[in-house]
Order: sequence, then C-alpha cells, then structure tokens
Amino acid sequence: MEVILEKKPKNPVIVEGFPGFGLIGTIGTEFLMNNLEVEQIGQIYFDDMPAVVAVHDHKIIHPFGIYYNKKHNLIIIHAITSSAGLEWKITEAILKLADTLQAKEIICLEGVGSNDANKEEPETYYYTNEPKMKKKLEELKVKPLKEGIIMGITGTILLKGSDKHKVSCLFAETHSKLPDSRAAAKIIGEVNKYLALGIDTKPLMAQADKFEKKIQSLMSKSMEATQMQKTKRPNYFG
Repeated sequence: MEVILEKKPKNPVIVEGFPGFGLIGTIGTEFLMNNLEVEQIGQIYFDDMPAVVAVHDHKIIHPFGIYYNKKHNLIIIHAITSSAGLEWKITEAILKLADTLQAKEIICLEGVGSNDANKEEPETYYYTNEPKMKKKLEELKVKPLKEGIIMGITGTILLKGSDKHKVSCLFAETHSKLPDSRAAAKIIGEVNKYLALGIDTKPLMAQADKFEKKIQSLMSKSMEATQMQKTKRPNYFG
C-alpha cells in the first residue's frame, strides 16, 4: 500500500466517497470536485489493485485519486473502481493520510437502503463519534442513524479509525443498486451546509444526472477492463 502526495496541507477535512449502494459516494465526490476549485495532489496504490486506468475527456482518471480544495482546506478521495476485497487496505491508506495531514475530521458519504420506492424525498441520516459534530448535524435537521448495518469502506473506517480520529458519516436513502442522482443530490446538500461550502445546489439534480451517466460509464469501463485482465484478453476502448 502506498499513499503518494505531491502536497501536504495541514489539518484538512477529508471527504471520502467509494462505489457503494446507489453510487452515492462516487457521485457525491464527483459533484464536489466539479463545483469546487480542486487539484489532484495524490493517489492511493496497492500491489493487488486492478491494473486498469480510465480515460475521460483525454485525461487519466486514477482509480483512487486524492484531490484538494485550498479555499476550504478540503481533501476529497474519489474512487471510480470497486473497493471489494480492498476495504481494509483502503481504510489503512485513508487513516495514514489522515495521520500524515493531521486531519480535523473524516467525512464518509454512503447510501443506505430504503424499503419505500415511492418516497419523493430521500431521508438523510448521520453517525458521528464527536459530540460537537453531533450537535451541528442535529441543528441541520439531519436524523441520527439509530439502527443499521454499515458495510464497505465506511464500515471499516468506523471499526478501525473511530478510536483515534473524528469520523462523521452521512447517509442518504436509496432503493436502487443503480446510480441514484436524487439521493446523491440530497447528501451533497447536507455536506454543503455542514461544511459551509457555499455551493449553489439549485441546479444539482440536472448536474447529478450528468455525473450519473459519467460515473456509470467510467465504472462500466473499469469493470470491463478488470474482467478482460482476468481472462488475459487485450482490450480496446473507443
């Protein structure tokens, strides 16, 4: 495992979003990156990660990229490939990054299943191990997650990192395993208020639809390339 950094900003807030239920985290971090002035300052690598890379708009998209917004001292970890089987290693990398930069807080963006497919407005929930953050989220009218099963990167960060780090998780209801732009829009609205980012969220739904298509395309190509690599077949993309 290797965390490569070109810059080391001190005391940032880290926001992570990995492919999960509804692709909430991936769409959410994509939207933040497209609405804040960010630069890529690093990547996360593993010896056993899929040897694939996506190309979009003539640019290489790293599987696990680290981006920085100077104005809000915000680190965004953006992933376009599956983390299945790498959860503990990725968590180790995120916590190493948090230690190196002396991060103030780690914020996890995640989808949570909903049984009501007809609900017009998805609910958002939170979990935090920090009393000050709890008070702030309650003031924003975000509901606490009282019962549930948290899987993936968010789950491993809570298990391995919450004793040493301030961790806050924001969840948006989704009833789909496909990209859910409505739920992603709702969770980004909460992040926007929580971090006082000043993002105009009014056109969020229209943009989320665009990001949804982009993320779905990148994820599809990444999965296809991984499968081709397993079968040792050459691959070409147009």
